Amino acid sequence: MQKRETWGSRGGFIMAAVGSAIGLGNIWRFPYMAYENGGGAFLLPYFVAMLFAGIPFIILEYGLGHRFKGSAPRIFASISRRWEWLGWWQVLVAFVIATYYVVVIAWAMDYFLMSFDLGWGSDPKGFFFGEYLGLTDSPMNLGDIQWTIFTATCVAWAVAFIAVFTGIRGGVERLNKIFMPVLFLLVLVFIGRGIMLPGAVDGLNWLFRPDFSALLDAKVWSDAFGQIFYSISVGFAIMLAYSSYLPDDSDINNNGCMTVFINCGFSMLSGVMIFSVLGYMAGQQGVPISEVAGAGVGLAFVTLPTAVNLMPMPMFFGALFFLALVVAGLSSLISITEAVVSSLIDKLGMSRKKAATLVCAVGFMISCLYTTGGGLYLLDIVDHFINNFGVLLGGLLEIVFIAWFCDLEGMHRYINKMSDFAVGGIWVVCLRIIAPLMLGSMVLMNMYTDLSANYGDYSTTAVVMFGWLVLLGILALSWVFPCRECAFSNHVAINNNFRKRS
Repeated sequence: MQKRETWGSRGGFIMAAVGSAIGLGNIWRFPYMAYENGGGAFLLPYFVAMLFAGIPFIILEYGLGHRFKGSAPRIFASISRRWEWLGWWQVLVAFVIATYYVVVIAWAMDYFLMSFDLGWGSDPKGFFFGEYLGLTDSPMNLGDIQWTIFTATCVAWAVAFIAVFTGIRGGVERLNKIFMPVLFLLVLVFIGRGIMLPGAVDGLNWLFRPDFSALLDAKVWSDAFGQIFYSISVGFAIMLAYSSYLPDDSDINNNGCMTVFINCGFSMLSGVMIFSVLGYMAGQQGVPISEVAGAGVGLAFVTLPTAVNLMPMPMFFGALFFLALVVAGLSSLISITEAVVSSLIDKLGMSRKKAATLVCAVGFMISCLYTTGGGLYLLDIVDHFINNFGVLLGGLLEIVFIAWFCDLEGMHRYINKMSDFAVGGIWVVCLRIIAPLMLGSMVLMNMYTDLSANYGDYSTTAVVMFGWLVLLGILALSWVFPCRECAFSNHVAINNNFRKRS
């Protein structure tokens, strides 16, 4: 068996873990979620979710990765060969995410270059959906490849390939030590200039003005827990893989808390960055902020370019914003790719170079679908089903399996032994009761919604083909991979005492 790599330093691991957790969703999802769910009042359920779900879950994954020294499939196979499929479910979910996430990074790369001459013109909405994306009339009509997007996608995959090809210390750690300080610097510079714009304070008031009546709405609490689960990269193989490279004497609890706190702090900074600009934009156009606030792709590639057009030094603001998107996206893409690569290395005994080449090559070929005129539709459908079912189900099953059918108390003792400070019995309660209840309710609510009506008013054919069948394909493949004799069979035999005896 190949000797497993380790991180060069604790700081390098934290930078990489934070780089995985901080992604595009922190910049364009958190601010809108806070705005929609009570403003400042949303921070209460958000912090509750962080303390009672996010931190316990990430500590669990750090503990599992550190103890079993393997990728997600290897860890679950080490506990019980019957549960290896769950590791592959999480890995395949991560791989599917990588295939479309890279295309959004490509959009940001193109827009970064366009920001130097405001290439989106005076009608950012028309430009984005028309000239840039070449959007067709339905997901069943892919249209032509958009070559600027295709080229940028090649570049994004090349960066991810170089990072994982050159190893944990030489590639992943080294790049994140550059990416994370640069990302924070970009955002802080943007904020420093943005909050001085006329109307910026009005935007921040809209974001953080508390509406405490929202705390009585169950959806607000569900959204807060959902934001935490989505943003810290747990439940789909990444943190399990990253923590498996930790040295033996690593501080698990401290590392977990630092990762979550830095991630959530960056989300707050993103809220200030986005809503200071939206406040200025609303003031310039003489409309309420509710008419310009948005989320997701529309916020990043339509609303913000429109705001940039109105701002002093527009090329400066545009370049800062889209470079921040590129850096945040690339750091997350590297972590997703590493989770898949490490699984192939563990399972098949492949060299890192061969595994990285295979994953990036296959991923790139699939990504080409998203660079077509119908790519945005495909991305929207696949992302919806992967996040609402792939990620949440993977996390739910992992927590239920480890907390209820394995020696969670033994893991509790293990992580406290390895840490400078101990987590108490509330950690066990969070993993056995609070996190499963919230994840379970979210999965059931999503299931009811998507079985009641087609997502996004897409045709039944499109929803079945690019939503439900993608999930079924992942499930089928997750059962196929464990059928092959694995390179970690001996490791399985050594570690399966973690499973509870009936």
